[in-house]
Amino acid sequence: MSKAIWKKAAANIMKAGVIPFPITDTLLEFLQLKMTEEQAMFLHLFKKSSRNLDQLKEKTGLLEDEILKMLESLMAEGIVSGAPSRSTGIMVYSLMPLFPGIIEYTMMKGESGEKDIKLAQIVEKIFAELKEGTQRNYDDIMPRFKDYPPPARVIPVEEKVEVGQEVVLLTQEASKLIDSQERVALTTCYCKHEQDLVKDPCKVTDAKEICLIFGKAAYNAINYNYAREISKDEAKKILKQAEDDGLVHKIFHTKLDFSRDIEGICSCCACCCGIFRLYHEGVWPFHTITNYLAKINSDECIGCGTCVEKCQIKAISLEDDLAKIDESKCIGCGVCAHLCPQSAIDLEKTEQREIFLQPPRIPQT
Repeated sequence: MSKAIWKKAAANIMKAGVIPFPITDTLLEFLQLKMTEEQAMFLHLFKKSSRNLDQLKEKTGLLEDEILKMLESLMAEGIVSGAPSRSTGIMVYSLMPLFPGIIEYTMMKGESGEKDIKLAQIVEKIFAELKEGTQRNYDDIMPRFKDYPPPARVIPVEEKVEVGQEVVLLTQEASKLIDSQERVALTTCYCKHEQDLVKDPCKVTDAKEICLIFGKAAYNAINYNYAREISKDEAKKILKQAEDDGLVHKIFHTKLDFSRDIEGICSCCACCCGIFRLYHEGVWPFHTITNYLAKINSDECIGCGTCVEKCQIKAISLEDDLAKIDESKCIGCGVCAHLCPQSAIDLEKTEQREIFLQPPRIPQT
């Protein structure tokens, strides 16, 4: 088995995304468990991350049926996605990035076989190696992280949804977003299922089917049994339950590009979510833009600690038996306001704020 073949396939996968991952032996082990060497060689054609059938035929000596068979096998593994172009109707095939992308699709079917457990273990090892690199080179790489554009943005309540990647929003605004979609699909939360497979289940909710997918992404996910189509009313009920459980809703866009289509909504927690958890564990920063800030009404607060427990970014503490919010960390998601039993927290609109939270330093053992 030629390592160069796998490295070149991995390099094209990295180019398809915007979050950098080092090409390590662990990453190659993950890809080798996901696909054959023949499939890896086929990925060499994706120097540009998207191709149509004619472009792929031009690059290979393969017959059309052979190309389609290969594409079908890669789409079934969640490595390539395919959907018709809105303007031409021609099928466009896109190489998925590693994260978010291939790693999520690996877990979205909710399967728990020996291979699935092994893949989950390798994913954990990939993140552990990232953590080691971040912690070892902390002072050198933090400025580089800050140079990346914010991958997250808060949706202002009562205002029109603007395009933006990794958006934290309130359920009311999410409901409006659902109404604007032609097709809605429901899938297993990859984060929660992956944590189940490594025997570290979610501490916030028992629900697993909570992630919503829209548009072209829904087309592909439904066709390859990664998700099932649901009604808009059902989607809204799922969001409401997630809100009641204390999960934070976030919007995702195609290839993390603010100007492209919204692909879906995830409901996230600190113990499982690939964004929250990896921040808390010291892997990478939490970077977002927000137009909201939680405010405590000290006359109503009884210091019960509910908000401290429910805040997924850990921005709230108790001081002198009253809740106190670290405004530099508040992402304006509204979970604390929604779940406060005394209604002692309001969510106030602010000027646009950029929040960049460096991950904690982890003592070296």
